[in-house]
Amino acid sequence: MSNWMLIVLGLVLLVAGGELLVRGAVATARRLGVSPLLIGLTLVGFGTSTPELITSVEAALAGSPGIAVGNVVGSNTANILLILGVAAVIFPLATSRAALIRDGGAMLVAALACLAVVLTGHLDRIAGAVLLVLLAVYIGYTYRREKASHDASATMHEAEADFVATPAGLSAGAAAVLALAGIGLTILGATYLVDGAIDLARAAGVSETVVGLTIVSVGTSLPELVTSVMAALRRQGDVAFGNVLGSNIYNVLGILGVTALVKPIPVPPEIASLDIWVMMAATLAMLVFAVTGWRLSRVEGGLFLAAYAGYVAYLASIV
Repeated sequence: MSNWMLIVLGLVLLVAGGELLVRGAVATARRLGVSPLLIGLTLVGFGTSTPELITSVEAALAGSPGIAVGNVVGSNTANILLILGVAAVIFPLATSRAALIRDGGAMLVAALACLAVVLTGHLDRIAGAVLLVLLAVYIGYTYRREKASHDASATMHEAEADFVATPAGLSAGAAAVLALAGIGLTILGATYLVDGAIDLARAAGVSETVVGLTIVSVGTSLPELVTSVMAALRRQGDVAFGNVLGSNIYNVLGILGVTALVKPIPVPPEIASLDIWVMMAATLAMLVFAVTGWRLSRVEGGLFLAAYAGYVAYLASIV
C-alpha cells in the first residue's frame, strides 16, 4: 500500500472511529443519567480530540516526536485559523461574554503551558503530569461553577452535548460497544496514519515535523471541522466557538500530558523557532477578534484563512 493510501485510509478510520466514540460515549452517559453539562464539558471535548491523542501517542512510541508534537501545535493552529475561519465565513460566529472570558482564558493558559514545554526542548513525565493536573483543575472548576450558576457557559456546554446525535432507543450496553468500536477504529487509523506519514516524509525528503504540522494535524482535526461547520450552518456560533476552545485546551493539557506520561520525547527545535509562535499569534488574534463585539465576523474569518494559507505555503517552501 502506498504512503498516500495509508494516510487516506488512516484519516478515514480516524474520523469514523472518533465519530463512533463520541456518539457511543454520549449515548452511554445519557443512559446512565449523566447531566448534559458534564457530557458537553468532558465527553464531547475529549471525544473530538481522540484522533489527535491516539495519533500523538502512536507517533511518540514510533520514535517520531516531530509528528507527535507537530500534531498538537499544528492542530491548535488549524483549529483557529482554518476551522474557525471557515465557520465564520459561512456565518458570523457570536459567543457569550462569560463563556469566552473563562474558556478563552483557559485556552490562553494552555497555550502558554505549551509554549513553556516547547521552549524547554523536552516533553518529560513531570511536564505531562503538570499538564494533566491543570486539565483536571479546569474541568472540576468549570463543572462546579456552571452547575451552581447555570450561566451562558453552562448553556453552551449543554448545547454541545445536544449537538451530538445519538441513535434513539440505544441501550447502555449497545452504546458502550459503539464507543469501544470507535476506539478500535481510531487506534487502527492512527497506526496507518503515522506509518504513512513517516514513510511519506522519508520518501519525499521532508522533515516529519512539517508532515505532522500539516497533513497529520489537519487530518486529525477533521472532527472539529465537521462539528464547527455544521454549527455555523445551524447558526449555533457558541457551539462552533466552544468546540474549538475545548479542543485546543484538551490538545495541550490532555494530549501532550498523556503522550509525555506514555513516552517522554524531545521537542523538535524548528517547532520552538517558528510554529509555536504561529500558534500563540493565532490564539491571541482569536481572543482579540472575539472580544471586539463578542463575535467573529466574515472578514475576520477570511483573514484567518489567508493567514493559514500563508503559513502552509511558507512550510511548503522550506521543505
